[in-house]
Amino acid sequence: MSTFERLSAYRPYGLAALRIMTALLFIEHGTMKLFGFPASQMSGPLPPLMLFAALLELIGGLLILVGLLTRPVAFLLAGQMAVAYFMAHAPNSFFPAVNQGDAAILFCFVFLYLFFSGPGALAVDNRKTV
Repeated sequence: MSTFERLSAYRPYGLAALRIMTALLFIEHGTMKLFGFPASQMSGPLPPLMLFAALLELIGGLLILVGLLTRPVAFLLAGQMAVAYFMAHAPNSFFPAVNQGDAAILFCFVFLYLFFSGPGALAVDNRKTV
């Protein structure tokens, strides 16, 4: 058995690591908007669309973190990131590295992957129902 074949046994755990780290980073965007932590350049009350985005980032991120309703939440968050990219980043430049939209693109495609793959190991979605 080759090394890569042996590593395949750990695929669900690698996917779980991707899901958990993505969720933690995504939650940070929500807490930054809602609570100013970590400190951000935003000040004052959030406009309604930003408040909605922040709630999606916080609540959706927590659901992805624990692996609850992973597929539908990941689909919703992928859509949110596509909208965020085209509304907030793309108008500034064609190039993601210049318009600072590379994180939105990465989040979008990681969430799409989670939509198609499921949560991996260590997820509430995997619990057995009796």
